[in-house]
Amino acid sequence: MKAMSNVDIYAICKELGDLLKDARVQKAYQPTKDTVLIRFHVPSKGRVDVIFQAGLRVHTTQYPPQNPKVPPNFPMLLRKYIKGGRVTGVSQHNFDRIMRIDIQKEHKFSLVIELFAKGNIILLDEDDQIILPLKRKLWQDRKISSKEEYKYPPERGINPLEIKKDQLKEIFQNSDRDIIRTLAGNGLGGLYAEEIILRSNVDKKKMASEVTDDEINALHSALNDVFKPIKTYDFKPQIVSGKKDDVLPLDLQMYSEYEKKRYETFNEASDEFYSSIVGEDIVQVHNEVWSGEVGKFEKRLAIQLATLEKFNKTVKDSKIKGEAIYSNYQNIQNIINIINEAREKHSWLEIISIIKKAKKAKTEGLEIIESIDKMGVLTLNLDGIIVNIDTGLGIPENAEVYYNKGKKAKKKIRGVNIAIAKTEEEIKKAKGKREIEMEKVLVPQKRVKKDLKWYEKLRWFLTSDGLMVIGGRDATTNEMVVKKHMENRDIYFHSDIHGAASIILKAGKDEIPESSINQAAAFAACFSSAWAKGLGSADVYWVHPEQVSKTPQSGEFVTKGAFIIRGSRNYIRGLPLTLAIGKVDYEGERIMAGPPEAVSKYTENFASIKPGYTKKEEIAMQIKNKIDTDKMFIIEDVVRVLPSGKCDFVDKKGSKRKRR
Repeated sequence: MKAMSNVDIYAICKELGDLLKDARVQKAYQPTKDTVLIRFHVPSKGRVDVIFQAGLRVHTTQYPPQNPKVPPNFPMLLRKYIKGGRVTGVSQHNFDRIMRIDIQKEHKFSLVIELFAKGNIILLDEDDQIILPLKRKLWQDRKISSKEEYKYPPERGINPLEIKKDQLKEIFQNSDRDIIRTLAGNGLGGLYAEEIILRSNVDKKKMASEVTDDEINALHSALNDVFKPIKTYDFKPQIVSGKKDDVLPLDLQMYSEYEKKRYETFNEASDEFYSSIVGEDIVQVHNEVWSGEVGKFEKRLAIQLATLEKFNKTVKDSKIKGEAIYSNYQNIQNIINIINEAREKHSWLEIISIIKKAKKAKTEGLEIIESIDKMGVLTLNLDGIIVNIDTGLGIPENAEVYYNKGKKAKKKIRGVNIAIAKTEEEIKKAKGKREIEMEKVLVPQKRVKKDLKWYEKLRWFLTSDGLMVIGGRDATTNEMVVKKHMENRDIYFHSDIHGAASIILKAGKDEIPESSINQAAAFAACFSSAWAKGLGSADVYWVHPEQVSKTPQSGEFVTKGAFIIRGSRNYIRGLPLTLAIGKVDYEGERIMAGPPEAVSKYTENFASIKPGYTKKEEIAMQIKNKIDTDKMFIIEDVVRVLPSGKCDFVDKKGSKRKRR
């Protein structure tokens, strides 16, 4: 994957400096070993995700990658130190591939992103002491480790925004390489070195130390021409396609014949360019993992099949050799008799020598002997069938040795066949699981900010009677629900537990049905702290609008999002904490979460959940796969409608819990 150049980082820093001014750090994640994603809240804009991949890239992203179930230490430490901090500056160090983001909290912190070599991401305190690096690295003159003072790497190369003609001339005079390598090796990189050469019409293969004054003038003029747009921030963000694909903040003559796709910002262009590659890499990595899993069983099967073939051959060969011994019974017996008689007069060494001479002379009967060892074991060639005969045993006993060998192999074949069947079943399961798991692989999906309806900015659902129920998402929207949207005939609901949303059941033209009241109460129970606490049920009360007040009695204080309830309350107790999530057609396709009795009225395809142990992002992915078959929505659309806290699916047998 292409690493960002100095020029790329210059453009990114300028855009991020404008975009993240006064932004607040919300959360940090570490989707992969080298990648950190930080979520910012930008005033008047909202959520902005910035992805940092050490040694490669930095840019905003609309393709947030899947995060690990257990956060690594580094993003947890970032959350501890800089969550809630305000961005005060984004800068590039000396036109090098180093970015710095300054963040003000109770103290100043800085995040340094190194994009040269294998890169690094380093958190610094207000004195530039390293709090924690993503990677610990030690050099002779530089230590990247906790409690060490952070030092930038030595300055080198050309700063194209500032370099003078005499400085360029000095660089060439002190170089022992050609012009193109001198430019590239002094911080400009191959791409921009080639562009400068192209515009200057100077021979790039000429030795740098041999350039003339006219050539220096041409090179300096071309260098200024190439980088003039970035001095005035006149970026031309683009992705080029041709012999190779590239992403650029400037127009280059060397890509004049390439197809170009323009973007409003270089961050957006970089996001489209890198995220497509990352998506392919994620699929490939997962595919390789599962290929290894399947391959493990396939290797085992290959060994088992080879063993089976060996045993089958042993069974066949043993039978043939046993029968060959009986077929040559008399001939073999004669040889054994000769050897046994010779043993009475000669040593084994003498017998072996005699047999060798007899074999050469083709003595009748003895010519079938291939060899004889000191233990008296003969190797015979019986018409091409090689057998071993122990001269201390009779013919039947020698034949039985082979028959027994075949019987043992035959018994082992049964076990091998069972093992092969089991391995084949394992391969089938692994391949099936591979297909299922590969479907679950979350290639980063583009997060497109949608224009939400007014009620989608709140908690909401439609009752089975068609009435709208809305609720607050936080203290601010709790206030909004009551002050802006509650009318005289509506009903106000609140769970009888600290940390609950204000829920309003909007009245229609007719009397409000009891079924809608029960469903709105169940909704209020789910969107209370009872869910995060993992309770099975909760109590909810309802009152009329005139009973809800923001005016406290003398000496009392009402916090933001809270209200005073006067008069008697109507309680509905033991409401089960169960929600259904489905895709419904209400003023267009959208995701709705509500009591199962309500959601099932508008769609047959929904998922029912309860408080549990699965993270919201993980359960949201599973819900999306179930209800969003045409892939209209992204994971965040499902996460948005879920209650605070972990969830699990409701068992098919019992979609409702027993009331307490």
